[in-house]
Amino acid sequence: MSHRAHIDRREFLRATGAAGVSRLLLRPAAPLTAGAAVRQGAPAIIAAPGSRPDTPFGVAAGDVSSDGHAVIWSRADRSARMFVEYATTERFADVRRVRGPAAIETSDFTSRTVLRDLPPGQRIFYRVLFQDLSDLRVWSQPANGSFQTPSAGPRDVTVAWSADTVGQGWGINPEWGGLRMYDTMRRAEPDVFVNVGDTIYADQPVLPEVTLDDGSTWKNVVT
Repeated sequence: MSHRAHIDRREFLRATGAAGVSRLLLRPAAPLTAGAAVRQGAPAIIAAPGSRPDTPFGVAAGDVSSDGHAVIWSRADRSARMFVEYATTERFADVRRVRGPAAIETSDFTSRTVLRDLPPGQRIFYRVLFQDLSDLRVWSQPANGSFQTPSAGPRDVTVAWSADTVGQGWGINPEWGGLRMYDTMRRAEPDVFVNVGDTIYADQPVLPEVTLDDGSTWKNVVT
C-alpha cells in the first residue's frame, strides 16, 4: 500500500528549484572557442547592445601577394584580441583560424593579421572576431569579407577607376540610384580599383535640392 505525503506548493517549488540549480553547478562546462561561438549561433541569453565588442568600420583585406600572403585589417570599439577564420568556401567548411594581436588604445583599437600559404587563383572567405580582453567569455559578432588570390599563371585583369566623385553642388541622389557608377564597378568585380584625385570638391556648397533646367529637382544627401 503506497503512502502519499502531502507537500504544499511553496515547498515543491523550493525543492525543484534547488535541484535544478545543483544540476547546473555540477555539470562541467566546456570552453567556448571563437569557432565554436560562431557554429553554435546565438546564446540562450541575448547580450545587451554594447555588451560585446563591435567592428564599427568592418573589415578589409590588402597586400595580397603571389606568394600566398594577405593582410586582414579591422578595428574594434574596445580592447580586444583579434581572431581571423578563413576558408575557400562561403560555408566555411574547411575553416582555419589564426590568432592575431590585441587591438588596444595605443593602436587606436586597430589590428592586423597576416594569412599565409593561401592557394593561388582562389576566392578566400574570411571572418574577423574580437575577444573582449576584459572578459574572455565575450566575443564580437563575426564580420565577413572575401578576396581573390593571384593566379599561378597569366590571366586577364579587370581594373576600375573613378575620380572627382561628388561636389560642385552635386551629391548623392537616392531617387536617382545614388552613386550608380560604383554599383556598375561592383558588378564588374574588378581585380583592382583605383580612386584618382578628389572624392569631393568642397569649394561650392552641396544644397539639399537643385532645380534642373527642365524644372525637375535633383536631391542631395546632406549631413
